[in-house]
Amino acid sequence: MAGQHQALNNLELKNGSRIAVVGGGPAGSLTAYFLLEMAHRVDLDLKVDIFEPKEFYLTGPRGCNMCGGIISESLVQHMAADGIQLPPEVVIDTLDSYTLHTEVGSVRIQAPVQEMRIACIYRGGGPEGAEKQTPLPWDSFDWFLLGLARKHGAQHIPQRVVKLQWDLHHPRVTGRDGYEETYDLLVGAVGLNGSSLKLFADLGFPYRPPTTAKAYIAEFYIGDDTVHELLGQAMHVFLLNIPGLKFAALTPKGHYATLIILGDNIDKGLVERVVQAPEVQRCLPPNWSIPVAPCQCMPRINVGNPSYPFADRVVLVGDCGVSRLYKDGIGAAYRSAKACALTAVSHGVSAHHFRKGFWPTAREIARDNNLGHFLFYGDDILRRIPGFRAAMVRTAAREQADAHSPHRLSSALWDTFTGSAPYREILKRMFHPQVLARLMIEGAASLIRPKRH
Repeated sequence: MAGQHQALNNLELKNGSRIAVVGGGPAGSLTAYFLLEMAHRVDLDLKVDIFEPKEFYLTGPRGCNMCGGIISESLVQHMAADGIQLPPEVVIDTLDSYTLHTEVGSVRIQAPVQEMRIACIYRGGGPEGAEKQTPLPWDSFDWFLLGLARKHGAQHIPQRVVKLQWDLHHPRVTGRDGYEETYDLLVGAVGLNGSSLKLFADLGFPYRPPTTAKAYIAEFYIGDDTVHELLGQAMHVFLLNIPGLKFAALTPKGHYATLIILGDNIDKGLVERVVQAPEVQRCLPPNWSIPVAPCQCMPRINVGNPSYPFADRVVLVGDCGVSRLYKDGIGAAYRSAKACALTAVSHGVSAHHFRKGFWPTAREIARDNNLGHFLFYGDDILRRIPGFRAAMVRTAAREQADAHSPHRLSSALWDTFTGSAPYREILKRMFHPQVLARLMIEGAASLIRPKRH
């Protein structure tokens, strides 16, 4: 027992300990920020290096981090409480409602409370071609976070990591331009869309990456006046009767409308079917079609939980670790980064320390994702029931028209689309007896007297 205690003591951070963070997106930059912030509170001198070759201030693929760019106002407030104040230039638009579109009608749903608005950001410098607007009317969210970590003492090494190996039980990092150094802790924040994740397999610990699915994200230039005329200050969500489609949304961002599609086996045909749907066409300029070469990407997203995302002196955070299912990936990165830093600074960097301190936060997200899978599986079944969509639209419309209604279904739908609450809370509201009873009544009414709402 004494030998185990001594071994764990050897896996604690001390003055002068060096930490490598591979990946400078939100998960990596926030981990570096929290490590240095927490170390400062306990008079611990740490050296943190962030390896990130991408220049997030550039427009187009060179600076893009492949994300829809939606964060909840609650996350903005949580970050502010931790000393991370987003400047106005980073938040492009703030949305206070969303409009749910189906083939049987639409309903506009206001934010349940003012603090639950939606903040729109660009993870990079913006869509390709936006550089023609000089200076750019916005700042990159990822570049801001990386700069914040640098202000707190992190060193940004703009090199791609090409090799990871062990050096006397310490991780050793080799950069593409010849940089080579041994560290006391290695943090992986490399996402799922690059080649860096494969390097962690060379370290020989039993990490298994999460299962993935493809998403489609595109930025369409429509013009500021047209965007706000057609979309207003609302996210437009489409529940369409298209096989394999789970979710589609149009979000206003200044001069652009961002199209996000989630589903099974997304391809060009599915994207065209979504865009040509009458519900989507009504939110776009007349006779509009997808440009020949839009700024678009099809990133891999985390839809399944990983195995063992930590070992002695190694931990993985963000999308390559545990993330929220379909929504709020930045919020999950924030939570896991904070738990990782707290564990490393306050306890240690062994697998035992991460299992006790970091994993409970990640496991809570992972377990909630299982409920999320149940929710989306149930939606796949319910949407085949005649009258279900009409019942949902009618019920939500009734709630919005009644100021004294508890708005259970409306708030559940809001949180489903924005990621503002755990899936367990969403399911509680959706399966409330009053909601189920109203859905049955409205469903029966829609079959007897079909009417577009």
